[in-house]
Amino acid sequence: MTPKTPTGADHAPDTSILPLSTPVVFEEEFVAGLKKIFEERIAFNQVLGLKITAVTPERVAARIDMRPELVGHYAFNRIHGGVISAGLDAMGGLAVMAAIGARHMDETPTQRLHRFGRLGTIDLRIDYMRPGISPYFELHAHVLRLGSRVANTRMEFLGADGKLLSTGAAAYIVS
Repeated sequence: MTPKTPTGADHAPDTSILPLSTPVVFEEEFVAGLKKIFEERIAFNQVLGLKITAVTPERVAARIDMRPELVGHYAFNRIHGGVISAGLDAMGGLAVMAAIGARHMDETPTQRLHRFGRLGTIDLRIDYMRPGISPYFELHAHVLRLGSRVANTRMEFLGADGKLLSTGAAAYIVS
């Protein structure tokens, strides 16, 4: 029975006093498997020099070191916009993989890693806010919504000084 307020109206119980759920912590085997997929098996990520620095169910992070092969404007040593776009797309995909992995913690790490074969980008938007000039770049991503068929993400591309250079939003097919 729902408790009544002094006026007799129904109201929901106060959930702020309920215990919080236990946070999901990934096994080393799962994180190592994701790194292997992203840093070794996806050849284009090797071209980008994408290195995963953090994987949690809520957020993923990576780094790209600036190299001459990534220059998009020779006069300013500015990173090519395609590198930014591809890096943010990869990070959105990684965030979805982490969220799917967290949803299926009842499975072994190997079983969870096999769930990613059908993941694909269906929409991607990149906003270039500042020139990409930095010795290295940090990329972050998180999932806004993980549905049964589609996931939505937000991504950030930052310079070494922490300034936001570009943002991204994407949708991924997950089924």
